[in-house]
Amino acid sequence: VLFLPDPRTDPWPLVYSPAPVTLVFSSYLLLVALGPRCMRQRRRLQLRAPLLAYNLAMVALSSYMFYEFLVTSVLANYSYLCQPVDYNRSELGMRMARVCWWFFFSKVIELLDTVFLILRKKEEQVTFLHVYHHSSMLFNWWSGVKYVPGGQAFFIGMLNSFVHIFMYGYYALASLGPRMRRHLWWKRYLTILQLCQFVAVAAHSSYNLFTECPFPDGFNIAVFLYSLSLLALFLHFYYGTYVRGKQ
Repeated sequence: VLFLPDPRTDPWPLVYSPAPVTLVFSSYLLLVALGPRCMRQRRRLQLRAPLLAYNLAMVALSSYMFYEFLVTSVLANYSYLCQPVDYNRSELGMRMARVCWWFFFSKVIELLDTVFLILRKKEEQVTFLHVYHHSSMLFNWWSGVKYVPGGQAFFIGMLNSFVHIFMYGYYALASLGPRMRRHLWWKRYLTILQLCQFVAVAAHSSYNLFTECPFPDGFNIAVFLYSLSLLALFLHFYYGTYVRGKQ
């Protein structure tokens, strides 16, 4: 199936060509490969104030995106079972396309998660899961904004933004130092929330493979398979951290 770029979003920043996002992706992988080596002879940085500011900013951005996805989908009477992309330049169609772009751009900003880990010499947290998730979301949402900015995709963005409000809230508290540790007992439940998210997205995208829904099957298949890959990796993380770790 030949997907044609959405003329509304095609000229937007970082969307107009695959070159910018490919450059960001390549730079990110270079950072992951060389960053720890550069930090080897340097002392670890604490970065408490920048971390707190960054995480609170991400809570605010995630809250804004969740609000926009939710309110726009309600006002436009979106279906949770089958929703084609509104390719018209209607006010609500453009509003949904814009929040999809912001969600894509948030995935570029979130690469700073890795930068902070490397500067703080926490390389053990820069796992395959961490790098795979951060880097793959770049291309997933670049293609989403370029070809299907809205429609079924709104559900993924809305759900992920909701989860990230709590995730970056957790990171903001953790950045305050060891005195906050006793208040972070809910980390396990945060991982469970992430797992529920992947199950919901997989179910949502697979449903449309068995119905006559005018949303591209190619995107639904890609989202379904991607959700399964994250579900498997997060289950492995959950088992290693909370089950085997306890034993």
